[in-house]
Amino acid sequence: MKRKSYVVSIIFILCIGLILMGCPKKTVVKDEPSAKAEAAKIEAERIAKEKEKEAKEKEVKEREAARLKEKEEQAKREFERSLVAKRTPGIEGEVFESGLLKPIFFDFDKYDIRPADTEILKGNSALLKKFPNVKIQIEGHCDERGTNEYNLALGERRANSTKKYLTSLGITADRVSTISYGEEKPFDPGHNEEAWAKNRRSHFLITAK
Repeated sequence: MKRKSYVVSIIFILCIGLILMGCPKKTVVKDEPSAKAEAAKIEAERIAKEKEKEAKEKEVKEREAARLKEKEEQAKREFERSLVAKRTPGIEGEVFESGLLKPIFFDFDKYDIRPADTEILKGNSALLKKFPNVKIQIEGHCDERGTNEYNLALGERRANSTKKYLTSLGITADRVSTISYGEEKPFDPGHNEEAWAKNRRSHFLITAK
């Protein structure tokens, strides 16, 4: 009886062994992201960064454009406030004076532009470039010395030399007309060198705005 039990036990152990041998242990493999998935992730991050950069650049450009527009509007308002309507003999319709367009002055019996006055004309040119619809008239003036005929001719040369300098700065000639008043319209009615120096000038009027 004992021998039979022993044999049964041996057979049972062998069966268990065979079962265990027939069921190999499963190896657990940890999933790793594929190369394709990793590349897609990198590309998505790159695109996201580019879009963020483009959005920031667009925002900067929009702010700059708004700033420039406000600056232009402010300059326009300042220019409009500077205009003073003036009816001048010899000019048809209403014309305007602006303190932003500075006159220039000349030496006695001269019509060449003095070095100091070139900066004034550059400032006038910059203003005219901001407002391309504005047209101007340059008045040439003289002091009271000399004949009327001579001063009219000298005033014309002064107005024309002023126009020539403005056109050299990029102002088109069709925006600029000239007229000479000679000694007829002195800025200062005095009869001395101080008054004469003020009267030898090119003066600017706005004929269209």
